[in-house]
Amino acid sequence: MTHIISFANPRMAQAFIDYMASQHISIRMQQSSDKQQFELWLEDEQHLSRVQKELETFLHDPNNPRYLEASWQTGNTNAQFEYRNYLTLSYLKEQSGPLTIAVILLSVVVYLWVVMTDAREVLRYLAWPIGSQQIELWRWFSPAFVHFSISHIGFNLALWWFLAGQVERKLGSGKLFTILLVSALFSNWGQSLFSENNFGGLSGVVYALVSYVWLTGERRPETGIGVPRGLMIFSIIWLFFGYFDILGMHIANAAHTSGLIIGLLMGVWDNRHSFKHQSAK
Repeated sequence: MTHIISFANPRMAQAFIDYMASQHISIRMQQSSDKQQFELWLEDEQHLSRVQKELETFLHDPNNPRYLEASWQTGNTNAQFEYRNYLTLSYLKEQSGPLTIAVILLSVVVYLWVVMTDAREVLRYLAWPIGSQQIELWRWFSPAFVHFSISHIGFNLALWWFLAGQVERKLGSGKLFTILLVSALFSNWGQSLFSENNFGGLSGVVYALVSYVWLTGERRPETGIGVPRGLMIFSIIWLFFGYFDILGMHIANAAHTSGLIIGLLMGVWDNRHSFKHQSAK
């Protein structure tokens, strides 16, 4: 048998199995040794290319009615599955990696520093470099870890955990570290053109991750990372609202735009072979 893909959601796995069964292709599902993933195995390898093509289509639109219809036809709409509790500390750790957690902890520590002292005091040491401060190399990256309110840090860290955790688990800590450094530097620089050194936050990095993970998921769904297209659309709408001051709050629009752009550029570079493959068809 040939391993096709693993899903965390058993209902999603069963939907694909049912659809392929309607196409007279048999796929078996079994739990991984750690009981956290549901592995799909193809019984007849001669169908591999067709299954891979159908899987790519399925991953782009798993809620399409044809998959539910296939479940009705195969009689598996009432299949019983055990869903685990996702609101646990152990699950949060499983879906992360050491770098993902380290950035969260560092951001929390810096935020507590802001709360216990003053944002201006923290920025004295961590703000974007100006003048002679340019030799203090940490300043080129440190503004990303400075947050000014609980909503500011909460929103950024929730998205960071969701996106960075995917990248670190599927592509490795090295890839996440590269995205973090490049996007922090680029988004901080972009915002400094408009705010000098009076800014902070991880949102530029988050925007880079949104665009990078979205593009990678679209081009290479087999990597196992991706974001709903709705999140990408929401990010662009939020960016639009920020530029026109519709939200009535101070938003680092330049950092968001810079992050979005650099994330797309890194995504295009890392997935360049998928574009060449498509143009060759």
